Amino acid sequence: MKIVMAIIKPFKLDDVRDALTELGLQGLTVTEVKGYGRQKGHTEIYRGAEYAVSFLPKLKIEVAVTADQVDKVVEAISAHANTGQIGDGKIFVLPLEQAIRIRTGETGAVAL
Repeated sequence: MKIVMAIIKPFKLDDVRDALTELGLQGLTVTEVKGYGRQKGHTEIYRGAEYAVSFLPKLKIEVAVTADQVDKVVEAISAHANTGQIGDGKIFVLPLEQAIRIRTGETGAVAL
């Protein structure tokens, strides 16, 4: 089992969610986050004053999948979160040692 974590632009969430739903995934966690990478933020002008925005709003998506689903999930996120512009985000794949469904006590891949 693996956790696929992706940092994406907020307006791409619906596209990514629809793509993951088409793959048959039933669970998804989304968190509003702020950060920067190579983009290093940007400057904005508000009421005539220029100021720097160091941390840009992003969304973090986390989904637990079986090992055989990882490549399809990564491809779906990559394809649907891509705008071709700097700041499109990153995808991380982490090992998941155990999953437990609280309601039923099921464990392992069955609990996903």
